[in-house]
Amino acid sequence: MSWVTNLAHRLLFLLPSGERLSEQASLGHSALALVPVLGGVVLAVLAYLTRRRFTRPPVDPIEANALHGGRMSVPESLLVAVQTMISSGFGASVGLEAGYTQASAGFASRLAEAIRLRRRDIRTLVGCAAAGAISAAFDAPITGAFYGFELIIGSYSVALVAPVLAASLAASLTAGWLGAVQTTIEVGPVPVLTASDLAPFMLLGLIGGLLAVAIMQLVTGVERAFRWANIPAWARPVVGGALVGGLALMTPHVLSSGHGALHVDLASTATWQMLLLLFGLKALASALSLGSGFRGGLFFASLYLGALIGKAYALIIVAWGILPALSPLLSSVVGMAALAVGIVGGPMTMAFLALETTGDVSITGAVLAASVVSAVVVRETFGYSFSTWRLHLRGETIRSAHDVGRMRSLTVSRMMRSDVRTVSATLSLDAFRAIFPLGSTQRAIAVDADGGYAGVMVVADAYAAGAADGRADIAPLLRHRDAMLLPSMNVSEAARLFDAAKAEELAVVDGLKTRRVIGLLTEQYLMRRYAEELDKSRRELMGEG
Repeated sequence: MSWVTNLAHRLLFLLPSGERLSEQASLGHSALALVPVLGGVVLAVLAYLTRRRFTRPPVDPIEANALHGGRMSVPESLLVAVQTMISSGFGASVGLEAGYTQASAGFASRLAEAIRLRRRDIRTLVGCAAAGAISAAFDAPITGAFYGFELIIGSYSVALVAPVLAASLAASLTAGWLGAVQTTIEVGPVPVLTASDLAPFMLLGLIGGLLAVAIMQLVTGVERAFRWANIPAWARPVVGGALVGGLALMTPHVLSSGHGALHVDLASTATWQMLLLLFGLKALASALSLGSGFRGGLFFASLYLGALIGKAYALIIVAWGILPALSPLLSSVVGMAALAVGIVGGPMTMAFLALETTGDVSITGAVLAASVVSAVVVRETFGYSFSTWRLHLRGETIRSAHDVGRMRSLTVSRMMRSDVRTVSATLSLDAFRAIFPLGSTQRAIAVDADGGYAGVMVVADAYAAGAADGRADIAPLLRHRDAMLLPSMNVSEAARLFDAAKAEELAVVDGLKTRRVIGLLTEQYLMRRYAEELDKSRRELMGEG
């Protein structure tokens, strides 16, 4: 994918051999700013040709592992990979990492299903594949492994260490053997850092976290702006490409993922004002690209943006005389980790990425401090990474790849009793007592004249009412008149309804309009099944049988 994309850059933007698109000082010709527009046209044509074959949004590795037991579609994954190469190859401000992980995880999922692996093993193999993709891209096996743990599998356990690390290491070695261009950063000599030296980097982590939230909201804002403007979906990448091309006329550093620009700007003598301007332009270009419908991710873009803000931060601190000895290059690396943690997620993933790409362990304290602060800021103020935020906008509520699919599949229809006895809500107390002697059953479901649910009648209540209360029928004694379960509710939703209604048993109806009773569920049975599923998840996490 990387080779194809770089070849597209050389052919479409007329680059000299060996040069990267985003490291150019300016476009070779102003007409080259139309290349992203052409990319938008190609995406629109591809969407038209595949509209009948692909009718739903593709399932990414995080969603697959969280909701579908790791099951992914290979055709969908290949489509995402092709769209990502088109987007980045024509200059849209997106990275290839999302395509790498999607394609590799899709093939891993298909392989796992073909050899009939268990649910937990499918999820593990998907995590291994995604870990290998990131490891290969950056020659960073530990980074890839923690990407698999934190972002794709959603947990870390001793049982996962061997397969995920093996896949990550194998991918890195294979990519090197194939001659892949992998990202490395030279930091140079770094002084020994003490605890007091970490304070400015913790502040940088705070800034990185807040900027991460702002960038994610900016992408959403661009999407809403396109919808507000009533621009057809097929035309949005074309318009977005035109806007990105306009920014490229100012500086080609905004184009594609930014690998070349990262190395140029780290070594440049640009002022902090220029770095902040570049930050704004790149963030806007990425938001326009993703918000208009180009396919890709913010993985490398977040690293580049973090490096820009980190270096600008150091130059400002030095210029104001606060910390004259603060290293701009060190701050760039710390800024990379801080902003990427906020957008991508995975504090350990990004911390190890900074360490492995620089090869300097002495910066560990600063990187970890900034990463932790950024992660806390994003979690407390926003609560999502970019991937889970996109799922949230589609109506999903997951916040990580932790397996909640089993809980969602444990629905009320699977747990309810269907042999429920119903009585008329107008039945007299004496008649009810005659039908249900004390001790025969605990409860009965009452229905109205139209057969709709009216409430739960507890048998003990009928006998406790006494004969002198003047109640002619059971209607006043009915409980939980407005609390009903639907068969599609999962165990978590049902548990919340039980808690809100303060009920020990609830009726299950076919719908809120018809209210026809189809079953009964007790809180005791629901909580037992809930506990069983939690125990299964715990045993899978620990690698037990």
